[in-house]
Amino acid sequence: MSATETRQLIETYYAAFNALNPEGMTALVTDDVEHRVNEGGIRRGREKFAEFGAHMGVSYREELKDIVIFVNDDGSRAAAEFVVHGEYLKTDPGLPEAKGQKYILPAGSFFEVKGGRIARITTFYNLNDWVAQVSA
Repeated sequence: MSATETRQLIETYYAAFNALNPEGMTALVTDDVEHRVNEGGIRRGREKFAEFGAHMGVSYREELKDIVIFVNDDGSRAAAEFVVHGEYLKTDPGLPEAKGQKYILPAGSFFEVKGGRIARITTFYNLNDWVAQVSA
């Protein structure tokens, strides 16, 4: 896959995210995708990725802004930096109580691409910053 095609793939992934379309995101990942989220475990497989997307839509309403995408020359790797503008809708176990708190959080993701699909997603953000914002 070329760098241009990978950039388009990642742009499509984030467009689906911002459209609140987890099914669209799931369609872009491999069957054996590895999804690594900051401070969490590794979800393996398209089914686990889809479950995470469905859960996120219930507990959070988020829009990513100021997205900047970086792609290596052969299109096998990509990264993105962005700012999450969100609202905490439903309490997640082990986290502060949700009361519709709004937050703004810098974040980033790393991608591995294989066969025209996303094979690995690793996302990082400052959890302590998020907790402080929703606890204020």
